[in-house]
Amino acid sequence: MDQIFKLASFVKPYWKRAALALVLLTALVFMDLAIPRLVQRIIDQGIGQHDQGVVISTALLMLGISLLSTLFAVGNNILSVQVGESVARDLRDALFTKTQTFSFANLDEQKTGQLMVRLTSDASAIQRVVLISLRIGTRAPLLMVGSLILMVSTSPSLALVLLPLLLVTSALIVFFVIRMEPLFRSVQQKLDGLNTVLQENIAGARLVKSFVRADFESERFEKANEAYTGQSVRVLQVVSTMSPVLTMCVNIGMVIVIWAGGIQSVQGNLSVGQIVAFTNYLLTTMTPLIMMTVLSNVWAGGIVSAKRVSEVLDTVPDVRDAPDAISLPEPVQGRLVFENVSFHYNGAHAESVLEEISLTAEPGQTVAILGATGSGKSTLVNLVPRFYDVSAGEILLDGIDIRRLRQDSLLAQIGIVPQETVLFSGTLRDNIRYGVPGAGDEEIFAAAKAAQAHDFIMALSKGYDTHVEERGTNLSGGQKQRIAIARALLTRPKILILDDSTSSVDVETETRIQEALEAQMHRHTTLVVAQRISTVLKADKIVVLEKGRIAAEGTHGELMIASPIYREIFESQLGGDLNLEEATTEGTGEGGIRKPAGEMGGKGSADQGMRNPLDESAAGNAVNRAREDEP
Repeated sequence: MDQIFKLASFVKPYWKRAALALVLLTALVFMDLAIPRLVQRIIDQGIGQHDQGVVISTALLMLGISLLSTLFAVGNNILSVQVGESVARDLRDALFTKTQTFSFANLDEQKTGQLMVRLTSDASAIQRVVLISLRIGTRAPLLMVGSLILMVSTSPSLALVLLPLLLVTSALIVFFVIRMEPLFRSVQQKLDGLNTVLQENIAGARLVKSFVRADFESERFEKANEAYTGQSVRVLQVVSTMSPVLTMCVNIGMVIVIWAGGIQSVQGNLSVGQIVAFTNYLLTTMTPLIMMTVLSNVWAGGIVSAKRVSEVLDTVPDVRDAPDAISLPEPVQGRLVFENVSFHYNGAHAESVLEEISLTAEPGQTVAILGATGSGKSTLVNLVPRFYDVSAGEILLDGIDIRRLRQDSLLAQIGIVPQETVLFSGTLRDNIRYGVPGAGDEEIFAAAKAAQAHDFIMALSKGYDTHVEERGTNLSGGQKQRIAIARALLTRPKILILDDSTSSVDVETETRIQEALEAQMHRHTTLVVAQRISTVLKADKIVVLEKGRIAAEGTHGELMIASPIYREIFESQLGGDLNLEEATTEGTGEGGIRKPAGEMGGKGSADQGMRNPLDESAAGNAVNRAREDEP
């Protein structure tokens, strides 16, 4: 119940409509309670005394009350629906807004399927609680209390006879309600598991088909579905037991009233009208009890959902603004310094992913980060926009610890092309200007040209108005990456992060992208995470990571001499049998393109009947074109 009261704040903006709904409901209860008393009057004063006027006047009064009750009921229903739906809308908004504040660490802990259930099923369950509370949930206890009072006033002796039965019935209801809450919690947990499996399979449908794993995934889904169904059946079995038991209690009560009331009537202590009125009040007492058992299902589900929703709303983001956070002072230079940075994902005792990283990227510099899979490359660049916070050390932007900066101020200066490209439904134009919604076509075209996306977009039938299908399935991986690069460039960031952003494009396109980026690199401090060594040959600084530590740092030429790890990467991808002198000698063609001398031919090239691997690389293509322009 604490969770329900905590979420009552979502009803507060609509308290006037909720209060009016309760006023109408209270009036409705009084009218319902008046009917049995009027029936008693017709029987005792009208029929019993053969007074036609009393019968007609009382019947007309009952008809008027019924019509007025209908109007009040309709008004109550309309207001209740408005409040319930508004609360559900606000709750979904609050949940969605809250998830937007989550850091990557929070998102790592939350499963997509679980968040989806909380935004949909759990929010709907709470909406039903609000709706039912304003319609039936309040009416039932009011009817029960009012009927008990009128039962006692009608015949205290009969009320005393029925008291034990009423106590037993109330105890049964409490038992069922307590039993239902953990059952409903288990059902929602099973639904979480079902949605997680469903979400993963829909997202990975192509992969499942590619590996012919449809049977395995069907079996996996069937298990989750069976677990959800089985638990739902157990809940419904308990629910189905409640109604017959309580109906039996009502019937026993009716028998007791007729038996004891009949004896008292024969003795002259009760009139027929009193017995009929008492019977009606008994039904009016027991019926709300039965209604409340049905409502207990809604309440039990609502309490469980309220707890689950509160878990999300009460989650404190791992990364948040400091109380004294400031905006990044203008003008922004883009000088980035890592000072003894260490990081681990799951608490201070977890294994470190990064260890004592010290690194400086000067304004306008391109810093490339190389390393084996799992060496911490993506983690390192994810620390810059504070997707995660460092575990030790600090990262300085223009001399200010980024943890002292407001997140919106920091992110406004960072353009990111993530490892996994995400495009949203809408047009290509909308996706490119996602970070700058007001961008004009000229700016969009310029960003697309720099990302080598303009030509393929214009070749499409609708050009920039081409609709992006779900998850960008109507675009190739390389096309999506180029759109993502254009999206980042359009924001004109001071820090540009390219996390393996050209892995899906061909070598020639990668070369053109690099050439286009070079023309504006002076505007950005660029961090490049790459698997291809050809991507980083022209970087101002290359950092080699090994097991979360900096194993080497320098230019291509320096690393070829000083770093066996870098030399091994170079030779495995590009060098073949190139000797050290050829690989480290650099020349400069037009446009300032630095060229490893190894590209000019050496051991293991044409004299062995093989093409030089560098001729197929981005750097090789760039150098060959520069060479053709030389006198």
